[in-house]
Amino acid sequence: MDSRVIWKRDMAFDAQLEGLSFSIDADEKFGGTGQGPKPKGLTLTSVAGCTAMDVIAILKKMRVTVDGFSVEAKGSLAEEHPITFTKIVLEYYFLGEDLPVAKLRRAVELSQTRYCGVIATLRPSVAIEGQIYLNGDALD
Repeated sequence: MDSRVIWKRDMAFDAQLEGLSFSIDADEKFGGTGQGPKPKGLTLTSVAGCTAMDVIAILKKMRVTVDGFSVEAKGSLAEEHPITFTKIVLEYYFLGEDLPVAKLRRAVELSQTRYCGVIATLRPSVAIEGQIYLNGDALD
């Protein structure tokens, strides 16, 4: 896997990954001009996307079909440089009738502890927590 960034102007870059191109930029207070997402935000998107793909694949193997599914990643940042993530909370939102809660929990657990390479990469230095919601209600 290779990625490349090419400077455009100010703090904006063209990013290239797996044959796709998109722009990235810095926060305005660091000279950004809103040309694209910030790299730290893409880290949150990467962790959410990785675990979401795992969960859907695992549920498919379990023969569980959901009507809707999303993952929201919320990151807390250190106040001093290097400004790293200190904690990421992953919220898993499932929609559907009569969904087997135990299987939903198991799919999330397997993703977080065994399959998601992005979580495994971040976990040594970032606290990662998860919360599951079913049809809008938090599961304990």
